[in-house]
Amino acid sequence: MGWHLGFGRLPTVLLILSAFATGCIKVGPDYAQPPVDTAANWLDAQDPRLKTNAMEQRNWWKVFNDPVLDRLIDAAYRQNLPLRVAGIRVLEARAQLGIVVGELYPQVQQAFGALQYNRLSERAVQGAFSRIFNYTQSQIGLTASWELDFWGRFRRAVESADYTLLASLADYDNTLVSLTADVALAYILIRTAEKRLEIARRNLETQRESLRIAEARFRGGTTSQRDVEQARTVLASTEAMIPALDITLRQSTNALSVLLGMPPTDLTEWLAGGPSGIPVAPPVVAVGIPAELLRRRPDIRLAELQAAAQSAQIGVAKADLYPAFSLTGQFGFLAADVGKASLSDMFDWRSRFGSIGPTVRWNILNYGQITNRVRMEDARLQELLIQYQNAVLTAQREVEDNLIAFLKSGDRARFLAESTEAALRSLDLAVLQYRQGITDFTTVLTAQQALLNEQDNLANTLGDIARSLVGVYRALGGGWEIREGQDVVPESVKRVMAERTDWGRMLSPAFYLPPPEPKPLVRPPDW
Repeated sequence: MGWHLGFGRLPTVLLILSAFATGCIKVGPDYAQPPVDTAANWLDAQDPRLKTNAMEQRNWWKVFNDPVLDRLIDAAYRQNLPLRVAGIRVLEARAQLGIVVGELYPQVQQAFGALQYNRLSERAVQGAFSRIFNYTQSQIGLTASWELDFWGRFRRAVESADYTLLASLADYDNTLVSLTADVALAYILIRTAEKRLEIARRNLETQRESLRIAEARFRGGTTSQRDVEQARTVLASTEAMIPALDITLRQSTNALSVLLGMPPTDLTEWLAGGPSGIPVAPPVVAVGIPAELLRRRPDIRLAELQAAAQSAQIGVAKADLYPAFSLTGQFGFLAADVGKASLSDMFDWRSRFGSIGPTVRWNILNYGQITNRVRMEDARLQELLIQYQNAVLTAQREVEDNLIAFLKSGDRARFLAESTEAALRSLDLAVLQYRQGITDFTTVLTAQQALLNEQDNLANTLGDIARSLVGVYRALGGGWEIREGQDVVPESVKRVMAERTDWGRMLSPAFYLPPPEPKPLVRPPDW
């Protein structure tokens, strides 16, 4: 239905309807954080190597005191391509928010114009009332339609888009947490492989010396050919370790190159200038308490923000159950070359035409489609709420897994250090006794294999300690804080986008980085 109003009253009508619509209720639920289960403390909180006091996680990798690792993470932060993709998604979410904000205002605005030559039938009904059968008509004007946000559908959509923008930033932070951890893990794998190669090559020298002794004694007739062949077997077995370690080293280097935003590259220069050993973990680690995960881990924030955005979508769907009130109107000029009028009179004020009035649309007979859409959106919300609760539990498990690995790897390394020292002394004694003919060559071979195994296990375990500590910091959600106060999209990328598309002011961080305080739901459109 609709009615016509005088154009002189139009501004007053628009102001009244706008204030009335934006002050109306919002159907649908307001988001409420679901209850989550968090442990009071970690299972190993009593271990003296753990401190549950809060600790700054911003630059957690500095606990290793390795300038090479610091340099690598800084380069990855500036150059990593998946992190740039996550930053672009923030821009995408901000543009989507701009689309939704625009729905608060007249949704259809069109300019129209036409120039038509008309020939009417002289045998038609109008022939009885007029002798004008040929004329040209022109018109130009504007038409607009504004669906008022009476039930809060558009405000709920803005609310959902706001949460989605925050979620995109949380996703960026989560990508940054993974990036810093992945760089550290790749670096530790490289240093561990280098150490294992060093151990293997050092043992090769010892085993070559043993082979020379066995060959000399065989030539002197004091031993058999079996000693020589056994020495060659152990030597070849150790030599076979080196290609496998070279594979691990090269693949780890390739992985690190890609994390740095480069093709597989020789990273010798990147890895120089610092300690060349396996990064050493500090003796004591501050891990806070489980409840802090809700604030610190970006993936938990992401899960909750996705649920909040979905909660608003229930209101968007539910609004369709109620009548929609719109204000439509048009205004323009029309003239025809009929009688005393001509096309040149089109912009004469007497040639104006227009109409304005409210309309109501109500999908009464929707066969349950709208109701079931509301149910579908509600089911999606419940799914995301459960996923959020599960994300909290998973986060606690990941911390516990890495804490026990860190602590027990430290215990294992202590025992392996003792066994390695014993294996070295055992080998020295075995070689001395073999030279003196007190024992056979099997004792030497056994001691050599034991030493190599213990040294290799120790190097691996030292790497496990460092890797487990990285896992702890990843599970605690540390590292994303380095982007605070920084842009999430590099200037070089924004320049390319600005040359390709008119982004207006939207490429300024002030527009796409969410403010600390929430904006009102009704706000000016983004041009």
